[in-house]
Amino acid sequence: MTDIVLLPGDGIGPEIVSAVRKILDAAGADLIYHVYDVGQTAYEKCGELIPAETFDAIKKYKIALKGPVTTPVGKGFRSVNVSLRLAFDLYANLRPAYSFENVSPFRNVDLITVRENTEDLYIGEERRIEGGFEAVKRITENATDRIINYAFSYAAAHGRKKVTCVHKANILKKTDGLFLSIFREIAAKYPEIAADDKIVDNMCMQLVTRPEDYDVIVAPNLYGDIISDLIAGLVGGLGLVAGANLGKDVAVFEAVHGSAPDIAGKGIANPVALLEAAVMMLEHIGKEETARKIKAATVKTLARGVSLTKDLGGGATTDEFTEEVIKNL
Repeated sequence: MTDIVLLPGDGIGPEIVSAVRKILDAAGADLIYHVYDVGQTAYEKCGELIPAETFDAIKKYKIALKGPVTTPVGKGFRSVNVSLRLAFDLYANLRPAYSFENVSPFRNVDLITVRENTEDLYIGEERRIEGGFEAVKRITENATDRIINYAFSYAAAHGRKKVTCVHKANILKKTDGLFLSIFREIAAKYPEIAADDKIVDNMCMQLVTRPEDYDVIVAPNLYGDIISDLIAGLVGGLGLVAGANLGKDVAVFEAVHGSAPDIAGKGIANPVALLEAAVMMLEHIGKEETARKIKAATVKTLARGVSLTKDLGGGATTDEFTEEVIKNL
């Protein structure tokens, strides 16, 4: 049995977390769930988006599976996702995306986005200037070195053939220039893996014309955020894509879509993204066979087109889709 922290979140979060938990249990994942509040639900109970006991639980158990959360509208609220990444130094954001038969617009996508998770414009440092504001874009040697090393080591460990660096070094010669120069230094240490680089605007065009030309993509925070969502569109949308936030000691796995309050409580939410996150989590903790079973069942369910939720072109409820996946395990 493995202890994990389960964060249902809010909006559709509790519904899809419940669905994924049923599938994990049916697949024999052997997990002990420690359930804690986060997001709007936590704020309504105690006035904090991430209560101290939630932080403590993640610190203790090291592994968390997180549903989508809502950041209340208003001044002074930092995103729950950003807060967790900074608190636990979750420096690598890993976003696999691959085509599903029957539901993906592009049939030949199999991409990994490795996004630096702790700096760039996402440090949120903005200041007043005459006539407006300016934001700080921070790129450091240490953070760049570890994310690019992670991308190449991941590629080597998973039989990937190429790593592409995304940047805007033609304009941002110091910040993105540093990112690109460190990429080239590290790439030289992996002669068995092809390496190239693309300016971010060109990369977006390449991805929607020839996604099959790319394998692992490594990027600073902002570009990685944008590109990973673009890639999600190639395979059918954010409802099919998961993310992992990885640090030295702690890992948080999540659905990358929002909390969809407009459909919360209606029982029609698609749990695939969180289910894919759970598969990544199982692989991370050494339960590869269970991960393989769940992934195969998900692929089969989508390919057959039976009991799909509305966003996937069907009319099934969350529970009906869940039961179909369990049937296909």
